[in-house]
Amino acid sequence: MDITHITSLLGGIALFLYGMSIMGAGLEKLAGGKMQGVLQKLTSSTLKGVIFGTLITGVIQSSAGTVVICVGLVNSGIMTLTQSVGVIMGANIGTTVTGQLIRMADISGDSLWLTLIQPKTFAPVVAFIGCIFYVFLRSAKRKNIGQIMLGFGILFTGMSLMDTGVAPLRESAVFQNLFVTMTNPVLGILVGVVVTVIIQSSSASVGILQALSSTGLVTFSSAIPIILGAHIGTAFTPLLTIGGSSKDGKRAALIHLYFNIIGSVILLALVYAVQFTVGIPMWNDVMNKSTIANIHTLSSVCAMLLFLPCSGVLSKLALLTVPDSAEEAQELSMPVLDERLFKSPAVALQQAKSAVIKMSRRAARNVNLAAPLLLKMDEDTVSAIRVRENLIDRMEVAISNYLIKMTDQELGDDESHTVTELLNFVTEFERIGDYAVNIMEKAEELQEKEASFSENATKELQLLENALNRILNLTNDAFENSDMRLAAQVEPLEEVIDVMAERLRDQHILRLKDGVCSIDTGVVFLDVLNNAERISDHCSNVAARLIGMDAGEDYDSHTLKSIMHHNPTKDYMLEYEECRKAYLVPLEEMEA
Repeated sequence: MDITHITSLLGGIALFLYGMSIMGAGLEKLAGGKMQGVLQKLTSSTLKGVIFGTLITGVIQSSAGTVVICVGLVNSGIMTLTQSVGVIMGANIGTTVTGQLIRMADISGDSLWLTLIQPKTFAPVVAFIGCIFYVFLRSAKRKNIGQIMLGFGILFTGMSLMDTGVAPLRESAVFQNLFVTMTNPVLGILVGVVVTVIIQSSSASVGILQALSSTGLVTFSSAIPIILGAHIGTAFTPLLTIGGSSKDGKRAALIHLYFNIIGSVILLALVYAVQFTVGIPMWNDVMNKSTIANIHTLSSVCAMLLFLPCSGVLSKLALLTVPDSAEEAQELSMPVLDERLFKSPAVALQQAKSAVIKMSRRAARNVNLAAPLLLKMDEDTVSAIRVRENLIDRMEVAISNYLIKMTDQELGDDESHTVTELLNFVTEFERIGDYAVNIMEKAEELQEKEASFSENATKELQLLENALNRILNLTNDAFENSDMRLAAQVEPLEEVIDVMAERLRDQHILRLKDGVCSIDTGVVFLDVLNNAERISDHCSNVAARLIGMDAGEDYDSHTLKSIMHHNPTKDYMLEYEECRKAYLVPLEEMEA
């Protein structure tokens, strides 16, 4: 094997991988984002998940890509862990489409028709037409079609070059001995794993094996372990993407790994059990591209059929690997809202209030997590906030629907009023959750711009964070325990936070003028102040409603403020003074 053949092999591999990449990218763009939309519509049917996973992976030609999308959807709470199992199993089948296309290279014959449908004949033509579409047409859709055709042509051109490069290996004693050693199943699997991990595609590694089959040295005994090893190797790509994912996102990636490892090991054990007992007639026969493609597809289908009746085992394994603590399980659970309790409205209302309490705690938790991100970004925290926000949104819908259905029952005046107020509380807490996400996004904006706050701005934000945590705790405790003493403490603190925000706004504008802070940080700082004020306003609304319910009045925040500010009680003034000392005095000392 001379230098010409080596360069031909390397160039063929490069073109093959590049062709696969741009063809997959073109197909994905042509889908126009419909891929995730289809995945989101999955039901709990594992079989339906398998079908969708197969089709989608057949389009983008990357099982790892489909699994990465699954991880993202599970991570965001759009797809459940159980739903992801079927998609992941289907992804392994869909990725075998490339091998089935490559098998066309085995077509041979003297007729004009057979010559025309051989890849070495039509691939350059397809690539040429694709190039014209991609370079000269302006339509985005036509450009995507051109990219697909170009990738298709380049893929087969690379395969042809690989065939040329490996041709001399037919006569190589070293290469012959190498493939004899591949009959060792452990070694064969390791080769398949390593090659696939390196090139990040089982389709590509099987494609290389198909190219090597032209040497006439690839037998069933050497190819089967390599193909099964390729299945395992492709499961490592999604593991590289799970940093910052939620626990369910990590579990989805692990399901892919377990499915491939367990399925490959069982299939390998079954194949060798048959070989050592009754024997496999074609065990030492030479394989061609078509046979390799069929084994690749068949092994994926068999693994899917093996797990289809017991797909829950994969979820349980992932849960055992990444377990939830009892506290986390409680924290991330959806509330139980049983409509059978409508027969006892008082009990149903208490159940609904318990759900709103859980919602309020989650919203406050997101604020507590989001504020520190402005000073130090943490991807795990960002992921946790997104998961919790998704739960808050789902809870808003579930609780609101439950309460609205209650209004169809025979309720007393007090019960009807309580339903109305609970609906108002749901809206207030959901908005607090939204503002927490706004603060998180501002932190992400800072990170993207590689900007940071000055030392003074950092201290001011920490002081504001402390005030927000306090008003949220007061509000939630007052709501949970119907404690009017705590509710009365919210408005004085809200007034102090408004004064704080105004002073911080003035101070930051001065820093901007003096060039101490950049425009990027200035805009973020002012937006954070606005969000902090909105959070405290919603806390004030909750407290006002609590006080109004206790007094038999329909207070809103503005009415309550007017009453308290124009005729402040002694307790109000004492609470305001305490808050002033805690937050405004330290702020004045910073300004000095």
